[in-house]
Amino acid sequence: MKIVKPNRVTRTYTQRLVAGPAMVLPLLCPVREADWIDGWEPLLVVSHSGVAERDCVFVTAAESGDSIWYITRLEPEAGRVEMLKITPAVTACRLTIQVDAVAGGSEATITYAHTSLGAAGDAFVESFTEDYYRRFMQDWEVRMNHYLRHGTALR
Repeated sequence: MKIVKPNRVTRTYTQRLVAGPAMVLPLLCPVREADWIDGWEPLLVVSHSGVAERDCVFVTAAESGDSIWYITRLEPEAGRVEMLKITPAVTACRLTIQVDAVAGGSEATITYAHTSLGAAGDAFVESFTEDYYRRFMQDWEVRMNHYLRHGTALR
C-alpha cells in the first residue's frame, strides 16, 4: 500500500448573477450547460430524468484524458449542488456550488478542490493559481449572465 500526503489546491469565487436561484440552478447541469456554454458537449450523460439529478454521471473530454463527473448532491431548495470530477492519473476534484438569492439576482459561491493523482496532477495543481481561477470564474459569470439576459449562448 502506498500512502502519500495530498497535493491539493482549493479555490473559491463568488459570482454575481442577474437571475434568482430558481433560474440559475437548472443551468448547472451537464445537459443545460450546452445552452449557455458555447462548445460544451459531454461525451455521455447517465440520468433518469435527462438532466442533472443526484447520482447523475457524465463524461467530458479533456487533453489529459476523459473526465468522469458524478453529482453527489443536488438540493434545489437549498441552492446547492456538489459533484466529483475524476480525471484518471491526473486529479480528483470536488466541486461545490451554493446559490443564494440577493437583491437583483443571486450569488453563486463556487469551490473547486483539486487533489493530484500523480505527476500530471502535480503540474495541474501548480497551474491552478488564484489568477487562473478568477479569470475562469469571471468568464463563466459573463457567459451565464449573457444567457440569463438574452436566452442565447455567448459566441
